[in-house]
Amino acid sequence: MSSEPSGLRAIPRSIWALGLVSLLMDTSSEMIHGLLPVFLVTVLGAGTVAVGLIEGIAEATASITKVFSGALSDYLGRRKLLAAVGYGLAAVTKPLFPLATSVSWVVAARFIDRIGKGIRGAPRDALVGELAPAHLRGASYGLRQALDTVGAFAGPLLAVLLMALTLNDFRLVFWIAVIPAFLSLAVMILGVTEPAARRQPGAARSPIRAADVRGLGAPYWSLVLIAAVLTLARFSEAFLILRARSLGLPVVLAPVVLVVMNVVYAGSAYPAGRLSDRVDRRRVLVAGVLALLAADVVLALAGGVWPAMAGVALWGLHMGLTQGLFAALVADTTPSRLRGTAFGVFNLVSGGAMLVASVLAGWLWDQYGAPATFWAGAGFTTLALLGFSKALTGGSRGA
Repeated sequence: MSSEPSGLRAIPRSIWALGLVSLLMDTSSEMIHGLLPVFLVTVLGAGTVAVGLIEGIAEATASITKVFSGALSDYLGRRKLLAAVGYGLAAVTKPLFPLATSVSWVVAARFIDRIGKGIRGAPRDALVGELAPAHLRGASYGLRQALDTVGAFAGPLLAVLLMALTLNDFRLVFWIAVIPAFLSLAVMILGVTEPAARRQPGAARSPIRAADVRGLGAPYWSLVLIAAVLTLARFSEAFLILRARSLGLPVVLAPVVLVVMNVVYAGSAYPAGRLSDRVDRRRVLVAGVLALLAADVVLALAGGVWPAMAGVALWGLHMGLTQGLFAALVADTTPSRLRGTAFGVFNLVSGGAMLVASVLAGWLWDQYGAPATFWAGAGFTTLALLGFSKALTGGSRGA
């Protein structure tokens, strides 16, 4: 048994700070995103295909940007700078949402906001891998994900409260959401300390090289494949909100969907990461895939709001059991010098799958009804589950 310290107190201060940064930014984002599907449909007159397209384009934009920001952070050996730029861009674009007067304006706001997410995502995730002790890698990623997700349910809770207090004034709630975004940027700048760059003298090179991408290794590419299939099964959470609304959830309570999902997500992310430091990470991931399959089936069959909320809770459990572990596995299977590139490519592929999944989900919803969207998700989840044991072959145990 290792004598190295373990538990929450052993996790470095800068990882806690990164978690707080994520908490504040997610509070801001989810105050907006928890209301945005309903705002688009009821105020701006958008259809469900448009909602799926907007969400898919937004996430794909973030994922494409992550490739370049991750590779650039490898090249520069400075991850905090790029992460701070990404959080700053997200903060300054938040006022575009309350100013929006058309669907195209929302598309532009989401596009710019997600560029900020793309710039910060891969450098931040790589930075966690460099800050975390090897024996606490799963726990460190799980902690950051858990704090991120606290913001993801605090935001919708605040949105519900503020919608009630303001008599459903979407735009005023969106303005209030600007505040935690700028607090997040302040913590990023002042609270996070980056390790000294370890690039060797003479190691300057092109930020993105095909040889580096090809050389990431079979375990890494297997991980990318399984994550892409699961992303096809796990389309935008906007459809969870629309599903609950279709079953009778009042508009003022629409953000409660994200609250339920993210409470379960936050509560399971750190324990899942901690457990994955002690057992084969694949076992925890399989449990997460089974949770998604159950969520899709429950949401497809739901005949009322309460069954739908049970499906939403299972969706959150899936997220908690998988998202931090995927990040830990990327760090496990790649060398430090290519870690930013690896996170960028991973998120590019996942983002492309999210675009396809969200557009397909919207089309199925319009053509065949809401249950068809979730039955399709169950089908993709089953495919992922059938191939899981062969897809993840290396770097699966906690360090």
